[in-house]
Amino acid sequence: MTTKGLFPKIWRWIKKIFIILFIAQFVYIILLKWVNPPITMTQFVSWITGHGLKRDYVSRNNISYTAKLAVISSEDQLFPDHSGFDWKSIKKAMEYNKRKPGRVHGGSTISQQVAKNVFLWQGRSFIRKGLEAYFTFMIELIWGKKRILEVYLNVIEMGDGIFGIEMAAQKYFNKPAKNLTRQEAAMIAACLPNPKSRYFKVKPPSPYILSKSRRIVQQMGFLEPDPDVQKVIDYRK
Repeated sequence: MTTKGLFPKIWRWIKKIFIILFIAQFVYIILLKWVNPPITMTQFVSWITGHGLKRDYVSRNNISYTAKLAVISSEDQLFPDHSGFDWKSIKKAMEYNKRKPGRVHGGSTISQQVAKNVFLWQGRSFIRKGLEAYFTFMIELIWGKKRILEVYLNVIEMGDGIFGIEMAAQKYFNKPAKNLTRQEAAMIAACLPNPKSRYFKVKPPSPYILSKSRRIVQQMGFLEPDPDVQKVIDYRK
């Protein structure tokens, strides 16, 4: 076969592979509306690097109202209202990172964190950020807020090798996630920016965790009466 005839054939195969991959990821997104992710890249890396993989997925009605309220208060207070992206926070984060290139300040929403943790890998490349935007849009469109929050609370790392609110509740407070108090839920939420760091240790709690958890409890009180927040965190609605 000549080079002239080879390139069109390769291009056809590339297009076929792209279409197959696109359909496969689309089906996977739809499937995860009801089925929990078998494993995420972050969980797999944690396991193979010796940090362990401790998790126990639970349904939204087995996650305390206070845990849902705590992570929204800590991580993404506009979660019930935005369409996956908090543009104001993203702009502020970009400006901060320009001023202080040695430090990284994130502006990710809960939806973006779910997209990154479920479908992608950790990192800050333009390719990964572009894919993150795509998956964020898709899960907002297909899953809805309640399912996004449920998956977030099941897959996010909440300690060294500890994934999900159920395992965190059992490890730190010897109780199921549905029985967490406001203070306990706030302490777990306070570790989310960097759960492997000793400064973000939940048990025994670091001074930072104690201080931040008090602020989170205060924010929980402010956000709780909001009907949009109630609609997301109350599984009966």
